Amino acid sequence: MSSDIPEHELSETVRIARDLIRIDTSNRGEGDAEPERPAADYVAAFLTELGLVPRIIESAPGRASVVARVTGENPELPALVLHGHLDVVPADPANWSVDPFAGVIKDGMLWGRGAVDMKDMDAMILTAIAEILRAGEKPKRDVILAFFADEENGGVYGAHYLVEHHPELFAGAGTAISEVGGYSIDVEGTRAYLVQTGEKSLDWIRLRARGTAAHGSRVWHDNAITRLAEAVAALGRHEWPLRLCATTQQLIDELAGILGVSTHDVGPEDIVMRLGKGGGFIHASLRNTSNPTVLSAGYKHNVIPDTAEALVDVRALPDEQGSVLDIVRGIVGDDIEVEIVHSDIGLEVPFSGELVDAMQASLRREDPEAHVLPYLLSGGTDNKSLSLLGIVGYGFAPLRLPADLDFPGMFHGVDERVPLDALDFGHRVLVDLLRTY
Repeated sequence: MSSDIPEHELSETVRIARDLIRIDTSNRGEGDAEPERPAADYVAAFLTELGLVPRIIESAPGRASVVARVTGENPELPALVLHGHLDVVPADPANWSVDPFAGVIKDGMLWGRGAVDMKDMDAMILTAIAEILRAGEKPKRDVILAFFADEENGGVYGAHYLVEHHPELFAGAGTAISEVGGYSIDVEGTRAYLVQTGEKSLDWIRLRARGTAAHGSRVWHDNAITRLAEAVAALGRHEWPLRLCATTQQLIDELAGILGVSTHDVGPEDIVMRLGKGGGFIHASLRNTSNPTVLSAGYKHNVIPDTAEALVDVRALPDEQGSVLDIVRGIVGDDIEVEIVHSDIGLEVPFSGELVDAMQASLRREDPEAHVLPYLLSGGTDNKSLSLLGIVGYGFAPLRLPADLDFPGMFHGVDERVPLDALDFGHRVLVDLLRTY
């Protein structure tokens, strides 16, 4: 499908994001992925043309990340890691109105898998640093550009691998910015931008029930599927209580002020519900969650299997990871095995300091009426890995969005898309940030 906008009228940011979408880097998890290497080669070639010396590192054949360092005007300052990931979750073309890997441009938007998660930010990073270097300038401090593999699998072949095996690449870094934050939401007619200052912990667990194999015609009570189904239903229907960490308490207070309501009269969930589609991520930050996602058992209609398994995605508030897993074990019962497939920490950092001030200032130079608020991400980012090196990470991929766009729904959703002018807005904000922070 051709663009409804002439090629020469597309910004460089849009063209790069489109090119990256056209490189299928679908990550199905547990090592099963289309290799990131072609996307890494594209990024490395662009950085090389800017006079940088990018390094491509493969953690496994084809599983490539790219890192390059840009010298700043004041290299004695702690460096900033500006990072994105090159992989995307899979997309079924049958469910989309466009080819998810064609990089279609229509209706003033760029469509495709990765348009918001997160090849848009990859493109903004590349063109922001390009504008500064092409002008013969330098960022204020050293900037470490990183484009990681495997983020959608928890960074096992990407950020975690580099942090463990090549920590020297991030020497001198103090802060980092990446997804998921900086985007605008509509607060009943008032535009506000959410800066991600924390993220839940991550535990991908496998539940396993065991029984005794038998013919499907038998009267049989030792059925692994039945046992597993009862555990999955109990966990999936568990109502986790409302809990506010420092970040979500501050966010709720700020939102209440914008809405003109009292938190004594209106509860946190009611406040979030007034945000409409913009509350998609925020709602899940108000409590722990445990969602069954995959079931696996049996191999033939007339055979009762001796094992049955389920995968569950558990996301806990930053300081409740251990206690939540204990509760999960209590819910499913002692006869269900609980295996942790992948685990990662939660984060919560202050909504204050030089970087936060700089992000707010850069946003307001482009949007003077902007309200800038902290929030806790219900998912996770590669900032988890960088935190192991003492690097303080924020979510800041700035986008000024239409009030009616369900941006949270675009993440891992069908017909993922981002407005072209939002990409150019983000580019300008990042250029300003690199010059001033």
